Amino acid sequence: MAPITTSREEFDEIPTVVGIFSAFGLVFTVSLFAWICCQRKSSKSNKTPPYKFVHVLKGVDIYPENLSSKKKFGADDKNEVKNKPAVPKNSLHLDLEKRDLNGNFPKTNLKASSPSDLENVTPKLFSEGEKEAVSPDSLKSSTSVTSEEKQEKLGTLFFSLEYNFEKKAFVVNIKEARGLPAMDEQSMTSDPYIKMTILPEKKHKVKTRVLRKTLDPAFDETFTFYGILYTQIQELALHFTILSFDRFSRDDIIGEVLIPLAGIELSGGKMLMNREIIKRNVRKSSGRGELLISLCYQSTTNTLTVVVLKARHLPKSDVSGLSDPYVKVNLYHAKKRISKKKTHVKKCTPNAVFNELFVFDIPCEGLEEISVEFLVLDSERGSRNEVIGRLVLGAAAEGTGGEHWKEICDYPRRQIAKWHMLCDG
Repeated sequence: MAPITTSREEFDEIPTVVGIFSAFGLVFTVSLFAWICCQRKSSKSNKTPPYKFVHVLKGVDIYPENLSSKKKFGADDKNEVKNKPAVPKNSLHLDLEKRDLNGNFPKTNLKASSPSDLENVTPKLFSEGEKEAVSPDSLKSSTSVTSEEKQEKLGTLFFSLEYNFEKKAFVVNIKEARGLPAMDEQSMTSDPYIKMTILPEKKHKVKTRVLRKTLDPAFDETFTFYGILYTQIQELALHFTILSFDRFSRDDIIGEVLIPLAGIELSGGKMLMNREIIKRNVRKSSGRGELLISLCYQSTTNTLTVVVLKARHLPKSDVSGLSDPYVKVNLYHAKKRISKKKTHVKKCTPNAVFNELFVFDIPCEGLEEISVEFLVLDSERGSRNEVIGRLVLGAAAEGTGGEHWKEICDYPRRQIAKWHMLCDG
């Protein structure tokens, strides 16, 4: 059998073919990479710009007074609205009308329309020439107003309500307040601002900017709540709290206004309303609730262990009937605070379970000059928290506070728990 022979020319052709295929593959890869880059660049340039200013309304408070006057909020131009991405139905967003160069909101001509078939709530339209305010007849919080409260005039709140069917948005415009009382006795003026809450979901809160030294503040601020269906409005209520800012202490509460939205028809357009400001509904419960505290004094390590266990029968903090309580623990030595701790916030409950432990180092031998203060507060995001009740345990404390303190001194290294009634803060 003859041997198989391969010529030298055939061996020379193989590298040439491989080189040609490699060249074609390299050119194809570079072309594909360039095409992908061009596509990405073009897709980025065609994307719609994001919102300039959008807040998710889940416990977020708005402070328009702290924002720069040159910033623009929202978009009044119809062309800009078309380019904005769609808002999910389940999310709530807020935007503000853009201001002018002085930081004020532009005045708009409102078209009012009042339906005649309202049974529960009959809002009255107002005009610039009106001098007298209309008292609410259908507010739940005003049904038991005494004659003394009627004589005490707290002013009138003017606002408007509207529903945007295209955007599925509920729009509230807080226009102004007139005839507010003076909360500062020296200057005989107030620094008013308004907090608004959508009930029964207490977490949806907004507030206006603070206007300095005026009894007739003109806010003219619009809050738009996206994702609220028109059928849901009948189940909601608006709660306005009118306050006066105090730089050095807790803000003064001027009054409140409650607007149940059941029976209010917004299909006809923007509705202008005014309501008299009434005195805030004071807690009617006999006490401030109770707090379960466990204490243990370690004489060997000179430490005090404090366990905040439970709170029960806490009174309601506002018209929603629910509080977001937490406990602030302050350690005092000779009437000087040397340490502070606080628990987590428990949402929407009058009976909170904390079960949180804190260990304090005692700077002296014994507990003669030591006292512990417990403050139960209602969490309010963006504003000063309201004190629900107060408790002091120490050698000089009266009642169960003094008895509990004496027991931990007599029986060191023993964990002793007791219920205590809370007093006014």
